[in-house]
Amino acid sequence: MTFQTLTPEAMLARLVGFDSVVGRPNAPIIDFLREGLSVQGLSVHVLPGPEGDRANLFASIGPEDRPGYVLSGHLDVVPASEPDWRGDPFTLREDGERLIGRGACDMKGFVAAAVAMVPELARMKLRAPIHLALSYDEEAGCRGVPHLLAALPGLCAPPAGAIIGEPSNLTPVLAHKGKAAIRLSAKGVAGHSSRPDLGRNAVHHLVPVLAAAVEQAQALQSGPQDGRFAPSWSSLQIGTLAGGQAINIIPDSAQAEIEARAIAGVDPSDLLTPVIDAAKAAGVDVELLSRYPALALAPDHPLAALITRLSAREPLGAVSYGTEAGLFQAAGIPAVICGPGDISRAHKPEEYLTRTELHATCALIRRLGETLSD
Repeated sequence: MTFQTLTPEAMLARLVGFDSVVGRPNAPIIDFLREGLSVQGLSVHVLPGPEGDRANLFASIGPEDRPGYVLSGHLDVVPASEPDWRGDPFTLREDGERLIGRGACDMKGFVAAAVAMVPELARMKLRAPIHLALSYDEEAGCRGVPHLLAALPGLCAPPAGAIIGEPSNLTPVLAHKGKAAIRLSAKGVAGHSSRPDLGRNAVHHLVPVLAAAVEQAQALQSGPQDGRFAPSWSSLQIGTLAGGQAINIIPDSAQAEIEARAIAGVDPSDLLTPVIDAAKAAGVDVELLSRYPALALAPDHPLAALITRLSAREPLGAVSYGTEAGLFQAAGIPAVICGPGDISRAHKPEEYLTRTELHATCALIRRLGETLSD
């Protein structure tokens, strides 16, 4: 069976079969897609990231010199080390309607539908292009797609919109929160706990900064509100805390990771300012781990009307999880979320997509092609 004749289920099986875990090299899955799409006559660009061992892929169907629409998905998945898998997470299993495997829902199902539809789209006389934008390391804070977006002006006319296929039960989503995350690192001097005067406790060094984080988290609850989100305020939390080797050893290092999630109109980095100021005052190192802005597409935007017609569903105002959509918007490309599956299945053992959801996504993409055809 050739790439061009793979069914959506078979395409999903091939994609799930690549162990494209976030933070690892992704050449095998990129090469598979590049070779298959190139054979079909598409304009395909592999865009390596600064890491050197990971790349984005961008491909176009139709006239690249006209504004078209982007189908956007990420190729990386979270690790699948949970003991509750009933089979190999990287071998797609079928259980009735369910297609089970790591990434089947988040979000290789959308990618499989888009790629499986390429032969049909290529036969249409598109007056405006449909682009595929496939990124890496989304699960690490959307680290790959900014490099793709930076290259976009040299690859096609400015797109009229982007559909980000994250799991939303194929219900359009117009807004999501933004996020920024940092790592705090404190250094101390090890020693026996009976002589604290001869050492310096790194955990103690970190405490004033953590106190600033807790204070900021509490203050945000009474800050700006947006009723579309749950919770309706921007939030901040200390997610991880590590330090020390034993109770009778003075810790010589300590680390904490803190994230902020911002409602639309609020810069997530600004929410971390009191924590960063406290860290500077305490001599604690700060490292930016990730950042992406919130998404906010106006309900009366033409893209909202288009995705409503394509999905035959009224848009959902907002969700609290984040996606690459905010980065597309920040790059001047209107964006909306609309993809198969439910986000509640993501990042869990026995992750799955149903056949019905997969084929419904193909139908949505077909309608997009028909809308853009002569």
